Amino acid sequence: MSDLTRLTATEIAGLVATGETSAVEVTRAHLDRIAAVDEQVHAFLHVDTEGALAAARAVDERRAAGEELGPLAGVPVAVKDVLTTKGVPTTVGSKILEGWRPPYDATIVQRLRDAGTVMLGKTNMDEFAMGSSTEYSAYGPTRNPWDLDRIPGGSGGGSAAALAAYEAPLSIGSDTGGSIRQPGAVTGTVGAKPTYGGTSRYGLVAFSSSLDTPGPCARTVLDAALLHQVIGGHDPRDSTSIPAPVPDVVAAAKLGATGDLTGVKLGVVTEFTGEGAEPGVMAAFRESVDTLAKLGAEIVEVSCPHFRYALPAYYLIAPSECSSNLARFDGVRFGLRVGDDGNRSLEEVMSLTREAGFGPEVKRRIMIGTYALSSGYYDAYYGQAQKVRTLITRDFTAAFERVDALISPTTPFVAFPLGARTADPYQMYLADLFTIPTNLYGGPGISVPCGLSDGLPVGLQVMAPTMADDRMYRVAAALESVVGTFTPPAL
Repeated sequence: MSDLTRLTATEIAGLVATGETSAVEVTRAHLDRIAAVDEQVHAFLHVDTEGALAAARAVDERRAAGEELGPLAGVPVAVKDVLTTKGVPTTVGSKILEGWRPPYDATIVQRLRDAGTVMLGKTNMDEFAMGSSTEYSAYGPTRNPWDLDRIPGGSGGGSAAALAAYEAPLSIGSDTGGSIRQPGAVTGTVGAKPTYGGTSRYGLVAFSSSLDTPGPCARTVLDAALLHQVIGGHDPRDSTSIPAPVPDVVAAAKLGATGDLTGVKLGVVTEFTGEGAEPGVMAAFRESVDTLAKLGAEIVEVSCPHFRYALPAYYLIAPSECSSNLARFDGVRFGLRVGDDGNRSLEEVMSLTREAGFGPEVKRRIMIGTYALSSGYYDAYYGQAQKVRTLITRDFTAAFERVDALISPTTPFVAFPLGARTADPYQMYLADLFTIPTNLYGGPGISVPCGLSDGLPVGLQVMAPTMADDRMYRVAAALESVVGTFTPPAL
């Protein structure tokens, strides 16, 4: 493995800026790493070798011309295949979009290009971001670099696995119910879900429009903050985008890295520290809470009684929104088309296309959502779920009147074996038990490695008030300053 692939994004950007290495050299090192290990890991669905090298050459030319480079110029990044990329395949892990090359870039992708980062390619994911293990991809599962027989989390397992396997120093994910944070936890990497509306959804293929949030993934908290700063901020093309600047997450990460949390009050969510989590996960979490206290944080217990209803509420709200959003995939305008032989009606072609193009989990959620929105059941299901969402938001509001941030384990268990939960959807859904409340509320959350259980990574989650993303970075960086970063066994 090249030494360049072992560096943080911050270190790579510094070397490129001073000319100690070139963006092309860095990019080639990561492309070589992908070629060496991705057949085993399957983090990528598409590697854009020519595009990556062209972008790297452009950065080197700018530096040679004396231009000032941005803080991540020349740094390779992997992008979850849920964001549109002009001329580069975007499948969302589904057969229904196999081979589709969008005519435009998502806002986040454009911001990455403008910042001089080098897009290596598109990463694997559960189809339409519906899953917790990246086993529901139509193109095969991604494997966890810590143990190739285990899952890397989901839905953004490809983005997290690419980091853990040193195939990329940065990646982009999206988080609807935990799809950035949960993969981060089980791969020993950092995953941050920004405040809803703090990053643009323009060009993000929608699953659940009131929940979907793109965000940064990295191997260190500072790297995640730098990426967050690049991709965040108001976008007039996204009607849900917040017209306010991104909090100074980079300064917060640097402050946290000093290891001083004096004056910070943290609430341990009591509903997430009882039954339900594996003993090894709870042991690592409790040890980390002690560490945060030693760094000066005041630790108190906080009850959020309605968090226990978040899982069922989410699995009514998200499928309802997905049943509406996925209606656009009809085999008429783009993507897969089945049965169009001139002898069938449009309705028959649509039905055959969706039957062939959507996988079982996507079909399951479309049917649940369509039922929940149907006449006579709307108030009983979708309407009630939205009322629960309001109660969860009130729990957060009350908690943040007492504390600066909340902490919990990120996920109840470490990475489980491939195939262990695919036959039982409920057991699969439990992977997001601790992450879903933040999505329903709309606030930011981050997962940072906090220990090992049976040799597998455990993540600690920090949740902050809306538009207070800087708080979670400070706490996460402080913990990282003691616990350090995590390296999986060599592939």
